[in-house]
Amino acid sequence: MLSYATIGVTDLEKSEAFYNALLAPIGAKTLMKMERIIFIGKSMQEPMLAICIPYDKEEQHAGNGNMLAIAPGSKEKCEELYHKAIALGATCDGEPGQRIPDVFYGAYFRDLDGNKIAFNHFG
Repeated sequence: MLSYATIGVTDLEKSEAFYNALLAPIGAKTLMKMERIIFIGKSMQEPMLAICIPYDKEEQHAGNGNMLAIAPGSKEKCEELYHKAIALGATCDGEPGQRIPDVFYGAYFRDLDGNKIAFNHFG
C-alpha cells in the first residue's frame, strides 16, 4: 500500500550520502535522482524513502509528531542500523529496546535535519 514517504532536508547531497550509507546494509540505494528530490529504496516497486528540498522553497523543519519507521528485518538489524545512524551524525531519540514484550522492538533517532526515524521489528 505504501509507495514512498517523503522528508524534507536542507542539503540534498549530504542527506543522500547519509541515507545511502545508513540503508545499504538492507539493500537500499538511490533509485531516482532529480533536481530537488531523491528516491532511495530496494526497487521502484517497493516502498521507498524520498528526501527533498521542500517544494515551497521554505526552510525545512521536522514535523512534531511525524515519524518514518523502517523495518530492516530483525531486532539485531534495528540495533546495528541505529548505531550506524549515530555514527553517521544522527542523534538518539530512544535507544534500541523492546517496547512491547514479544510484540514491538524499536530504535529511534533524529537525522541530520531533525527528522525522527525509527527502525522497528514486530514479533
